[in-house]
Amino acid sequence: MILKTTILVVIFVAISIGAFYYYKKTTSQILLMQSNKIKLDQALKTASIDLKNLKSQDQYKINKDLESKVKNIETTYTKAVSAYEKLLDLKSVTKKTEKLDSSFADILTLLSERNYSSAEAYLLVFEKEIDTEKQKILVSFQIPANVPEKNTPPGSGYSSQVVKSDVGDFLVGIISADLNSTRVIVDTTSDSDCKNDCPVMSLGDYVSRSGAFAGINGSYFCPADYPSCSDKKNSFDTLAMNKNKKYINSDNNVYSTVPAVIFSGNSARFVEQSLEWGRDTGVDAVLAMQPLLVSGGNIAFNGDGEPKRGSKGSRSFVGATGSTAYIGVVFNATVAEAAHVIHTMGIQNALNLDDGGSTALWSGGYKAGPGRNLPNVLLFVGK
Repeated sequence: MILKTTILVVIFVAISIGAFYYYKKTTSQILLMQSNKIKLDQALKTASIDLKNLKSQDQYKINKDLESKVKNIETTYTKAVSAYEKLLDLKSVTKKTEKLDSSFADILTLLSERNYSSAEAYLLVFEKEIDTEKQKILVSFQIPANVPEKNTPPGSGYSSQVVKSDVGDFLVGIISADLNSTRVIVDTTSDSDCKNDCPVMSLGDYVSRSGAFAGINGSYFCPADYPSCSDKKNSFDTLAMNKNKKYINSDNNVYSTVPAVIFSGNSARFVEQSLEWGRDTGVDAVLAMQPLLVSGGNIAFNGDGEPKRGSKGSRSFVGATGSTAYIGVVFNATVAEAAHVIHTMGIQNALNLDDGGSTALWSGGYKAGPGRNLPNVLLFVGK
């Protein structure tokens, strides 16, 4: 019995010692596992942070690269549109543009291949070539030898004359009309606002349908062949009242600072800002344009840094002195030079009209143009 008890004690002690060492080993393993888990958690946390940062950095870089690419595309596209519109303007004064047409086709190929840097470089050269070609045309412009020199407008009717101004000699085509026997009207293809794909007609067709004896192109509009006008083809946004007493673009010109001319009876009124004029339909015509060239017998425009106004071209205008109205074109002049020429002629008030490829002047036939088809024109009609 004693032996049996001793054996049991020994076994118990052995089991206890084994259990102790097992517990100790297990506890050590558990602690090690816990330690490893903590380290793993820390490692995972660190990796997660690093991954997040990496993703953030990669995305930022991707976004910056994308932003840069988009900017390059937009910049190059804008330059391409500008260059093409310059080419269109050049085509309005010369048909010899085959070489430039070919060069632009090459640029379009580069753009289609997404070679924006090369396209941009070619565009710089292309625009210089256009400027060079335009300069050649301007230099080659000569006033015909048989045109008389005259610094006053005709008493009535059409006159082609050379005006000797303080800024040079200029060829001018001008039509005078007595407002006691002539009504000035604005004719438009639409009787309401038009934002895109607006109807247009030639000046000759306007003259014919209104029974006018003279006419000229009207205000600035967005030509359908300009890429920048793709969503506003042939639209204009300045104020006008046409022959049907319909005001066009009235709502968006309530606070307009664009100058305007108002014809009523035997007089004309020029305002520096359209907002000065209400919506009276008792007058004959209202047409807003810019800039005001001559006001109260003084030159009102001497340039503003705008490239198109500062380049030479055909400059259309409408003017008035007392009860006499004038429409005309100053050829091969900047807008500021046109103001000086009109002032030299003694015209008391004058407003610039659209020009370039839109220039058109009619008196028994085209005296300038016909140019583009137009959404609005200014006409002389007998009373």
